[in-house]
Amino acid sequence: MLRKRRRGPLHPDEPLRHPDHPVPVTRRQFIAQGLMGGLGTVIAPGVFSLFANPRLAEAALSPDLEALKQSCGIAVQGAGRIPFICIDLAGGANMVGSNVLVGGREGQLDFLSAAGYARLGLPGDMVPNAPNPGSVTNDWIDEQLGLRFHSDSAFLRGIVDRIGPGTAAGINGAVIPARSENDTGNNPHNPMYGIYRAGADGELLTLVGSRSSESGGNSMAPASMVDVSARPTKIDRTSDVTGLVDTGKLVGLLDQDDAVAVMESIQRLSDRKLERVDTGITRDAVIKDLVRCNYVKAADLTDRYGDPSALNPELDPDIVGAGGIFSRDEFDGDAEFRKTAAVMKLVVNGFAGAGTITMGGYDYHGQGRATGELRDLRAGRCMGACLEYAARRGVPLMLYVFSDGSLSANGQVDNSAEGRGKFMWTSDNQQTAASFFLVYDPRGRPQLYSGDGRPAEQHRQIGWFRPDGSVETSSTPASNNVNLLVETVVLNYLALHGEQGRFASLFPGHGLGGTSLQDSLVAFNPIVDGRI
Repeated sequence: MLRKRRRGPLHPDEPLRHPDHPVPVTRRQFIAQGLMGGLGTVIAPGVFSLFANPRLAEAALSPDLEALKQSCGIAVQGAGRIPFICIDLAGGANMVGSNVLVGGREGQLDFLSAAGYARLGLPGDMVPNAPNPGSVTNDWIDEQLGLRFHSDSAFLRGIVDRIGPGTAAGINGAVIPARSENDTGNNPHNPMYGIYRAGADGELLTLVGSRSSESGGNSMAPASMVDVSARPTKIDRTSDVTGLVDTGKLVGLLDQDDAVAVMESIQRLSDRKLERVDTGITRDAVIKDLVRCNYVKAADLTDRYGDPSALNPELDPDIVGAGGIFSRDEFDGDAEFRKTAAVMKLVVNGFAGAGTITMGGYDYHGQGRATGELRDLRAGRCMGACLEYAARRGVPLMLYVFSDGSLSANGQVDNSAEGRGKFMWTSDNQQTAASFFLVYDPRGRPQLYSGDGRPAEQHRQIGWFRPDGSVETSSTPASNNVNLLVETVVLNYLALHGEQGRFASLFPGHGLGGTSLQDSLVAFNPIVDGRI
């Protein structure tokens, strides 16, 4: 008896099966085909000293212990850097054309040929400059996030579904055409270690990732950037976050304020005792400092994290609930939303320095256009959630989105409700790959780089595509080298702090050339002046 093939798009959590792909055997292959959930990576800086800080309820230790805390080097609100989150879409997702717009040498609006857009999934009546009676601009171009998206982009629809108009007004972005290999975790896409070297750190964690891998995510990190001392801690759910700090049983027996007062008293008693005791050890002063600092650290942890809501994303009304970014049903019903919430809670609040959220199932060619649209829509909602949470907390954010490889269409239309009349994705295609990043600034939309004589639009698109819809591999150092793509992203992170001049000293073996070439790779003017 023949089994009838089911019609319609796959649910975003259903696995993908390709007759032209080998049976998955590696972790990366399972993630790309949606047979294993992707996890998240985190590192976040606290930039709260310049921007409105929502953590007003946090009490300070007594003045004498606050001074001692500083001398002990106990972290406060991260390392003072812009929070950084990256989203790794495992499997080779569509990034440009049907999502972010991409063009020729002059920028996003230097339009490709009709055949080039068809390769990127768009029929002739949906190319960016085609008439669109349903749009006030009579085209398929959306500029509300600064970076131009196709107006029917699933990424865009997802982002806009989660952000408010005020958040959108503070966002800008840049796209980087860059070829990368299909279906391989060996692309060194992950920039976490580079962002750490650029200064990102957190109160509780340096790096975290949803996978127990060296990079913390699906794709590798460039070998030259790896620092084993900063290996990511695995974070992909609420319990991973709330388990980061144990304030002991004293909180519970007493309320939080009383518990802190008891610990402060213990520290002072211990300190007086130490003053009268000779440990008999040559480094007597060092031993005493270690003891003092451990008591202060215990009091400080109870002061800052004794309240369960301090770390728990489920108890954060900005994240979950009637006024939250996710409804309770959405949060309970979707593991990708829970993962995103855990990562953004840590990063945006400065508990970690930067983060990667890996989402699996993006090797979606051959499954109908609708399957890819639904997965891109959910990814967009996760992107929007990160941006909206940063807006609600009053802090900036750099959000970077990448995928291992890409795909192309062949002209077959999917006229289903979710297919939206677009061309179906039919095969892997590394020549159509790109990455992009969005930057949110609570003070207003980041401005395109003005430090050289190039047109501003050439900073919104770093590199370009050929008219046939493929990456011009000679357009930038990053366009044909994933290691240099990561360097370009880190350069832009430093530039947001006004520190692109530090790039050469931090990465002495880099491949981005001299100052003039580096200037051409920078998207935005600084949004903060130096360290925050």
